[in-house]
Amino acid sequence: MQLKDIIPILEEVAPPELAEDFDIGRIGLTLDLQNDVRKIAIALDPTEYVLNRAAKIGADLLITHHTLIFHAINCIDKKLADSLRIALDNNISLYSMHTNFDKAKGGINDALANRLGLSDIQETPVGRIGTIIPCSTETFVNLVSKSLNTHIQYTGNKEEIRKVMVFGGSGFRSEYIEIAREYGADAYVSSEMKHDIIRSFSDMLLVDATHYATENPGMQDICPVLADKLKIDVEFIDHDPLIRTI
Repeated sequence: MQLKDIIPILEEVAPPELAEDFDIGRIGLTLDLQNDVRKIAIALDPTEYVLNRAAKIGADLLITHHTLIFHAINCIDKKLADSLRIALDNNISLYSMHTNFDKAKGGINDALANRLGLSDIQETPVGRIGTIIPCSTETFVNLVSKSLNTHIQYTGNKEEIRKVMVFGGSGFRSEYIEIAREYGADAYVSSEMKHDIIRSFSDMLLVDATHYATENPGMQDICPVLADKLKIDVEFIDHDPLIRTI
């Protein structure tokens, strides 16, 4: 198969029309080398480590959530040039699916909700909301940390957590958390928490579980799905930034 044969399957998994307006034109950003694809690598980010690892395992296509080039450019810096060189030298085509995969059924937000053990999961305009067995704040934040294998930051102290909204990636925006409040969520799990958000939503438990850890499960979970649909070897590449805390 070639990338042109694979793209329709990827667009079934993550329809481009689901993308946020700011993402239109960037979803499916490709480097199509018209090569035969016998092995696919999947990762959250197209870092140099990931590209080198993809080359080492003999991948012909790298699929990522975050795209190598997001904003329009008129100058290629050395970092971008080095990344492109790895792909070109090793004949690796590139494909990305960003906010369309956030919203897609079985995508980033569904994977996050499943990792945290939510039940009765509902779609919201931007994330997923569901219920858990009632527990304390301490129990819940420990569950998040353990389930996602990450350190967390949190603020707020609810006596009991029953309803939880999740948003993979950078979701600490007031318009998103207002949705959680409208749905009656006790806790909101996302990443990149900001000071003004902490002050404005003191009535909720806010959990920052890092950008990588809240989105990575979705890319892991898509591996067996694509392997089954395409009948091609698919391998996940983990490149956790390993943020340190003291």
